[in-house]
Amino acid sequence: MTDHHHDCGHDHDHDAEEFDTIILTDDEGHDHEFLHLDTLEVEGSTYFVLMPISDQESEDEEADEAIILKLGRDQDGNEMLLDIEDDEEWEKVADAWENMEDEE
Repeated sequence: MTDHHHDCGHDHDHDAEEFDTIILTDDEGHDHEFLHLDTLEVEGSTYFVLMPISDQESEDEEADEAIILKLGRDQDGNEMLLDIEDDEEWEKVADAWENMEDEE
């Protein structure tokens, strides 16, 4: 886990207490908050399933979709979360997460 991305001390009104909160910074330096829903291990790689936390409370909260990011390392060896570029890899991870959800 990367300490600079991980921030677990937030309370939210929408039953987020059971999930950790992760703050990711985009390429333009903007912070975005996510709920860490799950961690998956698929074919030797680690993936995080995250749900965006929107700033404005909307009545249609189902509009938010979970995203899946791959745990990787930058050139300095620091852990970072990466977009999954390969469609086939993304499908495997999404299927694995759906199967886990079905088992609960």
